[in-house]
Amino acid sequence: MTLYCTDNYRTDEQLAEMRRLEAAGICLFCPAALREHARQEVAFETGHWAVTPNAFPYQGTRLHLLVVPHQHVNDMLDLGDAALADFWAALRQIRERYGLDHYGLGVRNGNCSFTGATIAHVHAHVLVGDPTLEPEVPVRMRLSSRPRGR
Repeated sequence: MTLYCTDNYRTDEQLAEMRRLEAAGICLFCPAALREHARQEVAFETGHWAVTPNAFPYQGTRLHLLVVPHQHVNDMLDLGDAALADFWAALRQIRERYGLDHYGLGVRNGNCSFTGATIAHVHAHVLVGDPTLEPEVPVRMRLSSRPRGR
């Protein structure tokens, strides 16, 4: 089973970490690894989700959180009804804890070779741009793409 889509890496450091974890058979987003991984800090958890800052935040963000299900699936629709309902509760907690009055939400589903994702474990991105940057840096998230070299 492929755990990482290395064709979608953004930095050399991220690619090296993805290759190391893949070789060790570790899914960074499965609960045990997420809690123990040195780069990840779990901000809080609900019954079905963990919320963590992105270790490789997108350029132009002042806040980039990941909302990761405890269950290893690569499509949100493969989660049960309780997990899906709990997602919205987790998102509400994020909005309240971080005092957000605006944010973007992005989720890639399915084969990560074609979605732009790097990890084959579905997760949602909560993105808040940094309005203090000069010049303005738009936040960009790859959602669908052809893998490198194909």
